[in-house]
Amino acid sequence: MVAVTVPRPIKALLVAFTVSACASGAELRDERAELGDFFLSHAIVVADDATPLPGSRPAEADEWEETIVSEMRRRLGRYDGDKLYHIGVNVQAYMIAPPGIPLVLSPRSALGVTVDLWDDAAGEKLNARPHRIIVGEAISGETIVGSGNTQTREQQMQNLAENVVLSIENWLASNSDWFPPKPESTESEGINAEAAAELVETGDAS
Repeated sequence: MVAVTVPRPIKALLVAFTVSACASGAELRDERAELGDFFLSHAIVVADDATPLPGSRPAEADEWEETIVSEMRRRLGRYDGDKLYHIGVNVQAYMIAPPGIPLVLSPRSALGVTVDLWDDAAGEKLNARPHRIIVGEAISGETIVGSGNTQTREQQMQNLAENVVLSIENWLASNSDWFPPKPESTESEGINAEAAAELVETGDAS
């Protein structure tokens, strides 16, 4: 018998097919206060060594890179702090579900990446080792019967990019000690300016 070695990224991604569906990252909810004075300076995605699972629809490295960078700018580019951070994402493995038999043999899409965060001012990486994230596709009316049957390849990749960047945002929020709070002076100055404007309007200023 010949032993078959399965690469770690593939093993990890296979686990995604046994876990519950991911929350959808399509909707932008309120910014996470835990990120404090965060500002996304550089978003870097590398997918040259991304491994497709057997049966996956094909995807080029630059397609993953453009899709995930765009989604990082959409979600994480909302934060307008003054402290600069860089995020690096390495796409390790993926499954873009092909067409199947609805409700019988319909593979689910999944994406596995590793993430690193750098503090620009300190010039150093903040996480000791790359953080691994594995996401599946969000369940919807289109994916319940198999996204390979109802979505284009580009739509499936966008779905996975949204979910993986949502997971990155949650990971950052779980490490709030990396991010100093926004300066309180900015908020207090805003309150003082509003109060002064109110006094002028009511004629109470003296």
